[in-house]
Amino acid sequence: MDDTETALLTAKPEYASAGARQKPLRRIRVPEKLRNLEIFLLLFACIINAAAVVMVQLGALGAIDFGQVALLGAGLSTLVIGMHVALRFVAPNADPFILPIATLLNGLGIAEIYRIDLEQNATGWDSTSTRQVVWSAVAIIVALAVIVVIRNHRVLQRYTYVFMVISGVLLLLPILPGIGKEIYGARVWIGVGPFSFQPGEVAKIALAIFFAGYLVSRRDSLSMVGRKFLGMRFPRARDLGPILVIWAASMAVIIFQHDLGTALLYFGLFVVMLYVATARLSWVVLGIGLFLGGALVASQVLTYVNDRFANWLNPFDPTQYNTDGGSYQLVQGLFGLANGGLIGTGLGQGRPSITPLAQSDYIVASLGEELGMAGLFAILCLYLLFIARGLRISFAGHDDFGRLLGVGLTFVVALQVFIVIGGVTRVIPLTGLTTPFLAAGGSSLVANWIIVALLLRLSDTVRSQPRLVV
Repeated sequence: MDDTETALLTAKPEYASAGARQKPLRRIRVPEKLRNLEIFLLLFACIINAAAVVMVQLGALGAIDFGQVALLGAGLSTLVIGMHVALRFVAPNADPFILPIATLLNGLGIAEIYRIDLEQNATGWDSTSTRQVVWSAVAIIVALAVIVVIRNHRVLQRYTYVFMVISGVLLLLPILPGIGKEIYGARVWIGVGPFSFQPGEVAKIALAIFFAGYLVSRRDSLSMVGRKFLGMRFPRARDLGPILVIWAASMAVIIFQHDLGTALLYFGLFVVMLYVATARLSWVVLGIGLFLGGALVASQVLTYVNDRFANWLNPFDPTQYNTDGGSYQLVQGLFGLANGGLIGTGLGQGRPSITPLAQSDYIVASLGEELGMAGLFAILCLYLLFIARGLRISFAGHDDFGRLLGVGLTFVVALQVFIVIGGVTRVIPLTGLTTPFLAAGGSSLVANWIIVALLLRLSDTVRSQPRLVV
């Protein structure tokens, strides 16, 4: 909540002279101010996105194609401004920063994907950038539907175990014969006709809702009972059930779906929400120990995990540097980042397409080459601001379920950004997750815009609570 708004809502009551009648209670709300700030930031973000498309064209083609500028720039702008107008009616007190940040990241991703399309001579409906705009439209419409249908986040708590079942079904779908598809060695996709979808992206939202509802109801037994060891209170053996189940599910994702990043995302989400709910550091210690132990065993037993660790530790080894599951992609991305230097080659003037999957898994390296370290720092600042606003919304909540849900949704984005950028820059082994809002892919866009919608609904609920002053 902004400082000016906080001052208005928490102002001390002023009483009249003795015996005089007290002023009537009133509710102070400032939705117009919030929405006016949002539209200003939205227009600024849309101008930057359109300018990025123009710079790509000037850098790659030396001319401006106004038709593409209208499709890629104005298309997204129209959608998000429409969402802003809807927020004025259905969520007038929603946070004014979340939507502009998501818009700017989404637009920068479209501009860089368009740049790679130009280098690969992909045009029209066959181009990844055009499909990304279409998926952006679908994602924003779905997000708007979420805000309209869910008028209060507390409704979700009633369906805690329904979301548990939904998440379980979504995780199992890629394993099923007939609809499950293996792409680039990972079996995390389902195919329906010509369309492919990654259900695990939506499963992370269902899991966050389930974890929030479950931990609210079980918090006392998980936080107050146990024995002390090395200054920390560890849980009883019978209370270890939840974390062991989630650990087993994460290991199953590694074994059957060959997806180390998703397993780390799910398990990390649960451990963080468990820590926030109980305030016990012992859960974090147990969680880190379990995952590291499982990953170590998997690296020795599973060829897929062992190859990832080998590529990470020795990427420049001639035996590892190859395109057949080797470190070629990682090394090409590092060369691209090095070529960008401090200020980059300029949009449209680099060579990002020589890195495999430059539009999706490695869009961070593509942007780093053309925008440089300074541009990547600006993008990371946008993510940091998004995460800060999400945590601010969470801890300003008035109910435990809302606080935990907000933390969970925000941490999903934070951990995913760390896993992706850490893998590209060789801080951790490469995992294959997509960068939120930036990377090409409809599944990721839809899931992340749903997170935006839920955070907007949470913030509107928090700000709409009656604050009575005299």
